[in-house]
Amino acid sequence: MKEHVIIVGGGIVGCMTAMELANRGCRVTIVERNEIASQTSGESSWAGGGIVFPLLPWHYSDSVNRLAINGANSYRELSLLLFKETGVDSNFEQSGFLLLPSFDLEAARTWCVQNHVPLETVNASAFGVQSPSGEDALWLPTICQIRPPFFMKAMRHWLENNSNITLLEHTELMPLKQVENLREWQTINGEKLSADKFVVTSGAWSFQLLKETTAKLNIKPMRGQILLYQPKKNLEQIVYREGFYMIPRRDGYLLAGSTLEDVGFDTAVTEEVRAEISAKAEAIMPALKSSTIIKHWSGLRPGTPENLPTIGAHPSIKNLYLNTGHFRYGLTMAPASAKLLASLMLGEAPAIDASPYACM
Repeated sequence: MKEHVIIVGGGIVGCMTAMELANRGCRVTIVERNEIASQTSGESSWAGGGIVFPLLPWHYSDSVNRLAINGANSYRELSLLLFKETGVDSNFEQSGFLLLPSFDLEAARTWCVQNHVPLETVNASAFGVQSPSGEDALWLPTICQIRPPFFMKAMRHWLENNSNITLLEHTELMPLKQVENLREWQTINGEKLSADKFVVTSGAWSFQLLKETTAKLNIKPMRGQILLYQPKKNLEQIVYREGFYMIPRRDGYLLAGSTLEDVGFDTAVTEEVRAEISAKAEAIMPALKSSTIIKHWSGLRPGTPENLPTIGAHPSIKNLYLNTGHFRYGLTMAPASAKLLASLMLGEAPAIDASPYACM
């Protein structure tokens, strides 16, 4: 009989975890409080920019970069697989990454050499942008992007087509009580969901579910707001400057963002941030002054210290596991995180050292 696993949370990490477990023969139910691949959920899986790279990896620990780079390297093959099996194009692109000053040139060069990532020093104006802090920029031509709403749509189709996977949407669970062995988890409507094993992949909502059982789980929601343009002449590459990015899409749209706001579970967008983002975008691309802002949205990231997620067994509940707290890099880390957790759950030797991500 197939082992039944309930995954709590239908964002990118939950969906990828379901894929890995189903491919290993498990029967999986994804429990989602809203809808999987929905823009109304407030989750970062749909709302994010989709850069599959840890932005400035020389600022992060090896533990963060190991997951992020392993995950990023999966997306070319993964997007091809999903397109072949679902017909949905995730818009995977090798668009390159232009880093405008200021930056730590020596640290960037050292990291790129050590990790075999091509890097050039270039003039920003050659890429059709203005650099407010000087023209010398860094060009990383191999960096890729994927379009999160399209990728999540493809993932949903793949999950729906898999006979080992059930999607249980519009189902919210009660905060978990301390038990030795979890056999059933109660919904807010009183229904009890049973499984052999459970995995929490609820992102920013994880602490709310586990606060009575995992006091040291340090995850909180961090809001990010993004603007959408459709300029007459778009960028051809991702542009990043001091925490701010601009991402051109294949169909002519341009994303600009994103903020990091500690405002709890508030998903509202604000005029103050709209003005702040548009000013930053226009400083880099002055032509945007005459472009209409088509859309303004936000998402909630699962904020964690040092961007380090929690992946592994719960410290005291025997059949409960966590794969959560990926902060800015949920999409980037998701494939590697899912493989790591599936290996730990099924007694396989993990491809990377799991100890930095253990739940204490």
